[in-house]
Amino acid sequence: MTPTGFVSEFYPSFWWIPAGVLTAALAIKLPTIIRLWADPMLRAVGGLLVLACAVFVFVAPSTIALVNRVTGVPNISAPWVYSLLTAFGGSCLLLIIAWRNGLSDRSAQTVRATRWVVAVYSGVIAALWVLFALADAPVERLRDLDTYYADTPYMREMILLYLLAHTVATVITSGLIWNWVRTDGLDAWLRWGLKFLGVGYAIQLLFDAAKLTAVAARWGGRRLDWLSTGVAPPIACLSAILIAVGFILPHAGQYLHDRWRVRLAHHELRPLYLLMRTANGSGVPFVLRSTAELRLIRRETFIRDVLLPLARHIDDDRRQRSYEAALALGHEPGRAKALASALAIQDAVEARRRPDDGAGGCEPGCDPDTTDLLREIGAVSRALRRTDDLLALRAGARDAGVRVAGGPTPP
Repeated sequence: MTPTGFVSEFYPSFWWIPAGVLTAALAIKLPTIIRLWADPMLRAVGGLLVLACAVFVFVAPSTIALVNRVTGVPNISAPWVYSLLTAFGGSCLLLIIAWRNGLSDRSAQTVRATRWVVAVYSGVIAALWVLFALADAPVERLRDLDTYYADTPYMREMILLYLLAHTVATVITSGLIWNWVRTDGLDAWLRWGLKFLGVGYAIQLLFDAAKLTAVAARWGGRRLDWLSTGVAPPIACLSAILIAVGFILPHAGQYLHDRWRVRLAHHELRPLYLLMRTANGSGVPFVLRSTAELRLIRRETFIRDVLLPLARHIDDDRRQRSYEAALALGHEPGRAKALASALAIQDAVEARRRPDDGAGGCEPGCDPDTTDLLREIGAVSRALRRTDDLLALRAGARDAGVRVAGGPTPP
C-alpha cells in the first residue's frame, strides 16, 4: 500500500489523532489555566488549544456528515471548518504578537497590528459565509470538497480565500517566530518552545502548498486530488502536534524544572538532615499528603532549629583552622568554607554528646553568630557527602600540625 493509499484507508479516523494530542495538551495545561486564570496569556493559549481541537474534530468525515445532517444543508460544514481554520490562523498571529511584545506593550505599532489582524480575519470569515450562501453546492463531499468544487462559482472563491488567508497568517507567524528565536537572552524552555512552533508553522506551509497545488491543477484540467486527500492530512496532523508541543513546552518545562529543583534541594539536604536527626534524637514527622515545597521547607526549618542550639558547641577557632587547611589542600574558598563548617558541625555533635570534656565551643551566656551557617546549609550538606575530602582535610590538618580533632571520623 502506498502512503497515499494508507492515508485514504484510515482517513475517517485519521483526524482524531491530532485531536487527541491537542486534547491531552489542553488537559495538561488546564490546571495551570484555572489556577492562574487572571493571566490573559494563559487564557489565550488555552483558547488557542480549544480552537485547534475544534478544527480537527469538525474536519473528521463523521463530524462533517453529522453537521450537514443536523442543519439540513449539504456541505455547510465547509464554511464552518474554514472559519475555524481562519480564526485559528489569526489567533496564532495575535498570540505571537502579544507573547513577544508583552501584554503591557500598548505602542501604536502593536495596537495597529492587532486591529489589522482582527479586522482582516473577521472580514475573511464573514466573506466565507457570504460566498457559500451565493454558491450552488448540492452534492455532499466529505473528503474532497476542495478539489471537487474547485471550478464552481463562489465555491472556488471561498476555497481560495481560506487557503490564502491561512497561508498569509502562517508566513507572517513563522517569520515572527524565527526572528524571535534569534533574540539573545531567551529562556531555554521558551527558545525550545519557539523552535517547535517554528517547525510546526513551516510544515503548515507545506499543507497550504499541497492544497493550493491540487486546486490549481483542477483549474488547468489536471487531477492531483491525492495532494489534497493523501498528502495534506498527515502534514496537518504533524503540524498540529508540533504547535501543541511548542505552546505547552515553555510552561510545562519551567514547571517540571521547578519541581526538579525543589526535589533536588530536598535530596541535597539529606546528609545534614540525618546528622541533625542524630543530634536531636528525632526527625521531621512524616505527612502522607504534602507537596514537595512543603517537605523542603520542613526539612530546612528542622535543620536550622537544631543548628541554633548546636552552634554553642562549635569551636570557631577550630573551624577557621580547618578552613585554612582546606585552602592549603587546593579547595576554592567557597568549598573550603563548606568543608570546614561540615567538620565543625560533626565535632559539635560529638561535643554535645560529651558535655564534660571542656573541648571548644561557646562560653555560657555567649551568643554565637550563626548567620553564615544557617544560610549555607545546602553547601554544608553537599560537603558532608564528600567523605573522601573530609578525610583528606582531617589528615592534612594533622600533617600540618593543626589540631582538628574531637569529631568522629567520616564513614
